[in-house]
Amino acid sequence: MTSKKPKKHRSHEPPAAAHSAAASSDTRLQAFQNAFEQGTRLLHAGQPGAARPLLEQAHALAPTHVDAAINLGGGYILLKQWRKAVAVLEPLSAQAPDHAMVWTNLGAAYLGNPVLAQDADQQRALAAFKRALEINPAAPNVAYNIGLIYRDRNDLDAAMHWFRQALRHNPGDQDAHNLLRRLEDRKQAQS
Repeated sequence: MTSKKPKKHRSHEPPAAAHSAAASSDTRLQAFQNAFEQGTRLLHAGQPGAARPLLEQAHALAPTHVDAAINLGGGYILLKQWRKAVAVLEPLSAQAPDHAMVWTNLGAAYLGNPVLAQDADQQRALAAFKRALEINPAAPNVAYNIGLIYRDRNDLDAAMHWFRQALRHNPGDQDAHNLLRRLEDRKQAQS
């Protein structure tokens, strides 16, 4: 006599725990999307203070989401919270090493307040900005920012070189035109 094992009932519905986890994942994803989209909208509208808590929430919900981290770092930079920006952007530079905006924002965060920047801050900023240009030679404002650093370091030749690079990619940049002209006049006066 052979005994038969009772057949297990197979349901097409996931078990309650799996269903609950799926619902929780959907809720988390929706919370991330809402915080990220609202925070990004506020950041682009020039309201980094209002964007910050939303972008922090989005980053906490999805710490490896590149755009959320870039936007949070950018928000911190606009709020002059450079150390917080570095704390977000440095790990991101390892995660997304070929993303020019990561390096652009990291350069700005390293530099901090240009008036107060020390040599080490400038050197780290220059390295990050140059990495951004290796990835994207036309990365917006990067050559201009490098020019500003060299101007502040009183390296007129390097500053003029970078302002010319900025103008090559954005011929309408009046700030770069004006600074280049002033530096050329200053260089000529020194000759």
